[in-house]
Parts: sequence; C-alpha cells; structure tokens
Amino acid sequence: MDFGYFTLSDNHYDNNPRGANTLIADILDEAIYAEEIGMHSAWIGEHHFSTLGVLSCPDLVLANLAARTRKIRLAPAVTVLPLHHPLRVAEQWATLDLLSNGRVDFAAGRGYDRREYLPFHVNFDDNQSLFEEGMELVRRLWSADAPISHHGKHYQFENVSITPKPIQRPLPAYVASFSKPSIELAGRLGCGLIVAPFAAAMSFGGLQQVADLYKETCVRHGHKPGRLMCSYFTHFADTPEQEAEARARQIRYYKECVIASFPGDPKTSPPSYRYFIDMVERLKNVRPQDLTENSVLLGSPAQITQTLKKVEAAGFDEVILYFNVGLKPHAQVKEEMARFMREVAPAFG
Repeated sequence: MDFGYFTLSDNHYDNNPRGANTLIADILDEAIYAEEIGMHSAWIGEHHFSTLGVLSCPDLVLANLAARTRKIRLAPAVTVLPLHHPLRVAEQWATLDLLSNGRVDFAAGRGYDRREYLPFHVNFDDNQSLFEEGMELVRRLWSADAPISHHGKHYQFENVSITPKPIQRPLPAYVASFSKPSIELAGRLGCGLIVAPFAAAMSFGGLQQVADLYKETCVRHGHKPGRLMCSYFTHFADTPEQEAEARARQIRYYKECVIASFPGDPKTSPPSYRYFIDMVERLKNVRPQDLTENSVLLGSPAQITQTLKKVEAAGFDEVILYFNVGLKPHAQVKEEMARFMREVAPAFG
C-alpha cells in the first residue's frame, strides 16, 4: 500500500493569524518534503473564495512541484470539474503530464458548496450531469488520436484535438466520492476511486462496503477495477495531553471549516446532496471521544498501523494523509510526515 501527502488548504478559522499566502507556501514546502521522505504522491485541493480552503489553482502549485521533484505523483484533490470547461481541463492536465514526464493522477469531483459556483455563473443544481459529461469528455480528449466532435447537454464542439497529448495513455483518472451514486459512477466509467472514510462511514457503511460496491460495479460494466484510494486525517499522540490536543484540533476543523462550507438546507440542496444534510447534523454534535478510526488516524505509530492494516485488508491501494489540518504548525506537520514514513510505512512494504 502506498502513502501520499494530502491537503485541502483549510484556513477558515475564527481569529486565525495565518494568511492564505503563508499557508500556500507551507503546502508547497510540505509537498516537496513528501518526495524527500519517500512518499508516493502529493494531492492538492481546489477551493475558491476562502469558503474552506485558500488554494484555488492546484494545477499551478503542482506545476511548480513538478519542476522541483523527480518521482512523486502529482494530483488535484480534486478538480471541481463543473467549474471548468472540459476542453481547458484536458489541455491543462495533459500539459502537466508532459512537463512532469508522466507523473499526473487526475481526480475530479462535484464540490459541495453553492457559493463556489455562483461567481462563475455555473448552475449548482446541474452539477451532477455537468460532472458526468465533463468526466467522460476529458478522458476521450486524452485518448483520441484524431479530432473529435461532441454534442452533449452542456458542451458542444466540432473537430477538436487537444495539444499536447499526455505522456500516459491512458492518463489515470479518479472519481472522488462521498456517496453511493458517485461510487457507482466511478465503476461505470472505469475510473479509479477515492473516498473519505469519515464520509463513507456516515453515508454508506464503511471502507469494505465501498470496495465491494465499486468492484461489483466495475465488473458489471465490463471494466477491470482501478486503484482504490482513501484519505485520512492524521495525528500522532504519545501522551493523553497530546491526544486531547489532537482531538480538539480535529473538532475545530469540523466546526469552523467544514460545517461552514457544507450545504445545510434540504430546501436549497439538489437531491444528489441530501445525504450531506445528515452528515452536517452529525458533525455539529461530534465530540472529541467520537473520533474513531472511521475518521482519523490518531495515536501511536502502533495504533495507526493497526487501523491501516484494516484499510489494506479491504483492498485499498493507497492512503493519502492529511497532516496539516486544524492550524497544525508547519514544523509539526513536517515532523509527523517524517515520523509516519519512518515508523508506520515500513509495515506495508
């Protein structure tokens, strides 16, 4: 099982002294450090207008990272595909694949915040069909050797061929999922799948159920199952005091960042987002003692290893680790990243 670095650039905190520019510089430094300590990948989130995170252009940060590294895989976490025209997305990520000598993993999702859609004049209520059409389209553009035409519900064009072409043919593509429909979409499209364990536990049951549904759906649609990935918030704690601090940090992230950015009114949410409402209600009432292995890796190296062995047994190929959550200091983030690779990763070969 591989391990990667992951961040959503969360910075929406009360009385927060850390500016967006400082955090983005820290993220780039952490991603470079991830290669130095042997991590497999770096996954950089996309958020707009500081509703949760402050990094709006993961493609640019990853392009800088590509120029300063040689091995680490480069990925958005994730591209909010309905906000961008698929032609431009296909061009951008094919170019990064060329510049990085074939190191791109492309991941896309719908997002979940209407406020990120409004300034771009994109209809949030249509985002499911926008996403599905866009995902199929970017993959066609990457794989086509001749110009293609498209006449869909949202996008239409004639005889277009993108340049450059990606080095990887096919370029690995993933669907980010919080729910059963998007798990099934990944299987239907033959894409890889990325899930958040805390969301999977709340909306579907758990990682094993996710893996089973995904693989069954792939087979049903004639696809070989792709890579399965999940993300985990990660905190080392060797004493009761450190554990209490880590739990408080994670709760603060939920209360001040996540709840503020999620849709909360069933009357204004598209039907495909109704499961978010229950998730938000649970997060509003979450207590430090409620944080389990379904949401965080927290504790000693042995405790973290024990949880990840269950993830490995469920058939997951990679775990991307969210260290810099909840205003955790930059130096502590790098220390925990190195400790993970030194004291946990060796147990997985």
